[in-house]
Amino acid sequence: MQQSSSFIRSFVRREGRFTKAQREAWQQHWPHYGIEIGQEKLNFDALFVKKQPVVLDIGFGNGESLVTLAEQHPKLNFLGVEVYRPGIGSLLRNAFNSKLENIRVIDADVVEILQNNITANSFAAVFIWFADPWPKKRHHKRRLIQVPFLKLLAEKISYEGELNIATDWQPYAEHIQETIKLSGLFAAMPTSTLIQQRPQTKFERRGEKLGHQVSDLVYIKKTG
Repeated sequence: MQQSSSFIRSFVRREGRFTKAQREAWQQHWPHYGIEIGQEKLNFDALFVKKQPVVLDIGFGNGESLVTLAEQHPKLNFLGVEVYRPGIGSLLRNAFNSKLENIRVIDADVVEILQNNITANSFAAVFIWFADPWPKKRHHKRRLIQVPFLKLLAEKISYEGELNIATDWQPYAEHIQETIKLSGLFAAMPTSTLIQQRPQTKFERRGEKLGHQVSDLVYIKKTG
């Protein structure tokens, strides 16, 4: 699959080293939880055990927060997209140990997935928590939240669906707010209507120790 030329890749694939547990989890549990991507559109009714609203979690890291979400919200299905394979291994292990059936995982670039494999109005919500803020000015073009990406998300989020973003880098929070306002596609909301509380992530705990303040930015897709 080719990414559209209007998008600049927002990540650098970090292979890292698998622990023994992560590698075993991948070998044993990827066939159940993982989705192999081709050119076809995904059929969520076939991929998940229960037919219920689907939430897209972009860049779930080690999967800790995604597993917690799936445990706390059994009436939601969660599609996690991540490119850090050791993190996927950790998620697979924990999802299996928790006997979760409302998680499925894709190892790929989310832009390519959205462009090629997702039908319109598919997601009840999209979560983007602690994406790379690309703090250096020359790298700002790599930030995930850009107007073309927001347009792509808006196509895939359902009527009155939610966009939920968290960052602990204040300049990036300001960029996100300005870019979403510029797009005209989403309206700010005080809190999430789907989840009562966002699970704390490893990166959030690390940021707290460094004195970083977290910005939780919640939006609803505009109509018309």
